[in-house]
Amino acid sequence: MSEHLSRRAILALGAVAAGELLLSERGFASEPRRRVVVWSEGTAPKNVYPHDIRGAVADGLKPLAGWEIVTATLSDPDQGVSEESLNKTDVLIWWGHQRHGEVKDENVARIVRRVKEEGLGFIALHSAHWSKALKKLLGTNCGWKGGYVEDGSGLEIVIKDKQHPIARGLSDFTLPHTERYTEPFECPEPDSLVLDGIYSRKDGSKEESRQGLTWKVGKGKVFYFQPGHETYPHFFDENVRKVLRNAVVWAAPTK
Repeated sequence: MSEHLSRRAILALGAVAAGELLLSERGFASEPRRRVVVWSEGTAPKNVYPHDIRGAVADGLKPLAGWEIVTATLSDPDQGVSEESLNKTDVLIWWGHQRHGEVKDENVARIVRRVKEEGLGFIALHSAHWSKALKKLLGTNCGWKGGYVEDGSGLEIVIKDKQHPIARGLSDFTLPHTERYTEPFECPEPDSLVLDGIYSRKDGSKEESRQGLTWKVGKGKVFYFQPGHETYPHFFDENVRKVLRNAVVWAAPTK
């Protein structure tokens, strides 16, 4: 009898354990993941970015645990920023260059509304300073009044706000070649200048230019990162990738 009861007890315990494991797995599977959409217009040269800017940036975000990483582009339905997609998205990364004017105003309004009213994080890369969305969010022209020169200058990126979450785990680093954006930058005073920069021109002269700035816009967080010209492989650089991973985590709304 005792042997019989022992077997029954073992079987019961096994069933309970299996049930708890199943519930645990279901619970884990149902936990909501964070979602980042990486958007680019599709104009980067294939010899530098075979899968366009969005592919390189998305690849660099893969170490982020618990994040769904999605890519989008101008030729997607609703230009990659449908209401349904944005409603599921925590952070939107945007790279544009030649086709800013093709982005529909209704889609820009949707992005701006999600940032201001619902806390969507927005990260603008390089020439996305001209993007309709960033200009609407910041309320300025967002031009670099000193001009733009693709002369292959070297760039030292200096960690200015060492306590900012975007700077976590980073030290000053160098990009050997870049396009030079010359101050002043037509933008509101940033909440934080996380990354400063010093260009080394071909003639040996130096020039300072801000590289990473943040703002709070309504309920959302906005980060502008200046490097990222399409003829240079900046988005394969591990330091740049760390900046963007940190920025995604920082920009995400609190849940």
